[in-house]
Amino acid sequence: MDFLLQPWAWYVAGPIIALCMFLMFFFGKKFGVSSNLETVCAMGGAGKFVDFFKFDWRKNKWNLVFVIGLIVGGFIADQWLTPDETVAISAKTVKDLAEIGIQDAGKTYLPDEIFSIEAMLSVKGFLILIVAGILVGFGSRYAGGCTSGHGIVGLSSLSIESFIAVGGFFIGGLIMTWLILPYIF
Repeated sequence: MDFLLQPWAWYVAGPIIALCMFLMFFFGKKFGVSSNLETVCAMGGAGKFVDFFKFDWRKNKWNLVFVIGLIVGGFIADQWLTPDETVAISAKTVKDLAEIGIQDAGKTYLPDEIFSIEAMLSVKGFLILIVAGILVGFGSRYAGGCTSGHGIVGLSSLSIESFIAVGGFFIGGLIMTWLILPYIF
């Protein structure tokens, strides 16, 4: 069990990711989590209203199984493979987050100031969820994929579009962290 509970070194995790990518390329599959949103919309009948969703979603059902595995794996990791709730982040980060009102930084994976039911059901929390959801949904669709799709699949296939997108993700993250987040909280 100790092997599973410890962080895996890059020289173990990296080749496993590379092997998965090679197998998907070999079998003609493309990895991407955000593309499952299209599949779910097509399954739900959105193709009757928007031509973009008119496609045979059954060709992507293997990817839906992957997403279900992510959910089940996340539940298993949370319930049985997480030794404690503390997160090893730098003391400066904890101090910076405390200054903007997030007192539980480092004590838990999901600070109550952001992720509690009370915070999410407040007007401010609800607006943050709605705006963030729209921006993430629109952004991943507009960029042709999400961070994991571009960062893992796109870069491993040497896609210039993914290189540009990943650069944009980093720039957006820096802008959010240093210029926007302090004013939200």
